[in-house]
Amino acid sequence: MKAIILAAGRGSRMKALTSDKPKCLVELHGRSLLDRQLEALRGGGVSEIGIVTGYRRELLADRGLVEFHNPRWAETNMVSSLECAGAWLEAGPCIVSYSDIFYSADAVRSLIDCPAPLAVAYDPAWLALWTRRFGDPLLDAETFRLDPSGRLLEIGNKPQRVEEVQGQYMGLLRFTPDAWRTVLDLRAALPPAERDRMHMTGTLQRVIEAGALPVLGVPYAGEWGEVDSAEDLHAYTGSRG
Repeated sequence: MKAIILAAGRGSRMKALTSDKPKCLVELHGRSLLDRQLEALRGGGVSEIGIVTGYRRELLADRGLVEFHNPRWAETNMVSSLECAGAWLEAGPCIVSYSDIFYSADAVRSLIDCPAPLAVAYDPAWLALWTRRFGDPLLDAETFRLDPSGRLLEIGNKPQRVEEVQGQYMGLLRFTPDAWRTVLDLRAALPPAERDRMHMTGTLQRVIEAGALPVLGVPYAGEWGEVDSAEDLHAYTGSRG
C-alpha cells in the first residue's frame, strides 16, 4: 500500500508558525506533524510514501519520500495538489492524508482493510474535541451523514444542528483507481477555475451525488487531531494529543 501526504499549502492561519516552513513541520509536543504521520502510516502497513510539495519544498527533501510537486500550489486547492500524484492513484489503492493532522496506525489499518472503493476515516465522538477547540462546535463543523450501512450520504455543508454531524471527517481517506477515475471524470466536466477551487469535501459530495460508486465512512476511536491554528496546539495539550 502507498500513501500520499498533501503538504503543498502554507497554512496561513498558523501565522508566524508557518512563516518559514510548511505546516506539516509545525511541532506538537516536540514532534513535527509530518514525523507523526510517517510513523502512523508505516506502522499501519504503508510501504511507500509520497508527498505533494509546494511552499518551502526544499525543507521536505531528504526524508526518503517520493516528491510530487505542485508548482501552482498558491493558486489551487487540495484536489489539484492530489492530482499531481495521479500516477500512483491510477496504479493502485492509496491512502491520502492531509498534512495538518495526527492519528495512529489503527486509523491507517482500518482504511486499508475497508473493501469500499472510496473510504473516509471519521470520528463519531467528535463533539467533545470540537467543543474544546472552538467553544461552539458548530462554528467549524461540517455536515457528515451516514446511512445505516455506513455509506456516506452528505459531507461538507454547513450544519444548523449538531444532529446533522454524525462524525468528524479527519482528512484521512483511501482511494482505489476506480474512485480516482470517478474524481477525474467529475473534474474534467468543470471549468478550469472551478477545478482549481475544488476542495476535498466538496469533491466527495460530488462523488456521492453522482452515485457512481459508494463512499464508506470508517469510524475511528483513537487519538487524532487537526492543527489549524496556534490555539489548536494548546487544545491538544494533555489528552488526545
